[in-house]
Amino acid sequence: MSNKRVLVSGASVAGPAVAYWLGRHGFEPTVVEIAPALRKGGAAVDFRGEAHMTVLERMGVLGRLREIQTGGSPMTFVDEEGRTVLHLPADFAGGELEVLRSDLSRVLYEHGRGVAEYVFGDSVVGLTETPGGVDVTFASGVERTFDLVIGADGIHSGVRGLVFGPEERFVSHLGYYVAGWDLPDGFGVPSGSVKSGSVNYNVPGRLVSTSGDGGRASAFVAFRSPLLRYDRRDVAQQRRLITDAFGGLGWETPRLLASLEHTTEMYFDSISRADVPTWSRGRVALVGDAACGATIGGMGTGTAIVGAYVLAGELAASDGDHGAAFRRYEHVMRDYAERCQKGGDRAGKFLAPPSRFALRMRNGLLGNRFLLDLMLKAGKDITNKIELKDYVKASA
Repeated sequence: MSNKRVLVSGASVAGPAVAYWLGRHGFEPTVVEIAPALRKGGAAVDFRGEAHMTVLERMGVLGRLREIQTGGSPMTFVDEEGRTVLHLPADFAGGELEVLRSDLSRVLYEHGRGVAEYVFGDSVVGLTETPGGVDVTFASGVERTFDLVIGADGIHSGVRGLVFGPEERFVSHLGYYVAGWDLPDGFGVPSGSVKSGSVNYNVPGRLVSTSGDGGRASAFVAFRSPLLRYDRRDVAQQRRLITDAFGGLGWETPRLLASLEHTTEMYFDSISRADVPTWSRGRVALVGDAACGATIGGMGTGTAIVGAYVLAGELAASDGDHGAAFRRYEHVMRDYAERCQKGGDRAGKFLAPPSRFALRMRNGLLGNRFLLDLMLKAGKDITNKIELKDYVKASA
């Protein structure tokens, strides 16, 4: 088999998944991750539909994920006095299987580290393709040569920027920002939130939320905004943006904003969508959010797992012929991924409807169980519209 040495950039979800499958098929994957270790914290992510479950089962992690699943995250929306105005059941946000993103990353890493090399605390800063491979320069100054490179480094992909062009060509801002952070011990979140999913408070264009899993409480906010210019590594600046957006709101908002003072690590990003005309160029391919991401609401975690399975499988099926494999991977995945990511276009308007009328419409429509069931069925149908080869059997 040719092109066995494969560099994978990113160790969140798509990266460890594609590295596992590459190693299982006989390739020699190396995963590089800019963070010094696996990232902790993060919101819950979900899987739904036969395609997601099939890949997790073939991967051998479905049983372990079921052991650590959250049980789903029902969502309760309240008014300023804490009175319920809308309750959504666990399967609305949690699908068939919900786990914390950090737990998912850990399981994927532990499952695949025996067949892949992992390098933490470094990143790709230079890529030069040659007739026989890709010369890679890392931020640490190390230089290595690989046969292929896979960008699995998220919607703000560094690999995509180096090979395909600047982010603004491919990433569209969808009008909202979201942020999340852990709350300090003893914070005292609203009654019922720690063991019953999230409690959410809305005013037009803004959402404030608290949630917990019995031992850890967290805050989440969403707000409508045009594109902001800020330093993605400057947590203090991001705290100021949140304080400015939510100052003066009622309910638990003042206490949640006060908790930001003690936060040294948080998630802050726009709700955006990545649309890349072609997912490969020469010896470099993209997978997961780097290729077809939606920050939230686009079933990106399940799409990343499926995409990693297909990409590695097609490389194995072609005996490492990357040109043929990359074309087949995109042919199998593109329509599927684009259908799934459309949910991201609606995520901001669901979380923080822009007007009082839109708030009443959301609460009224989603409070109707019949309509809610139709929406859940439609979402599951979308995730199942793909034909998955059994690449393991084919290569046996």
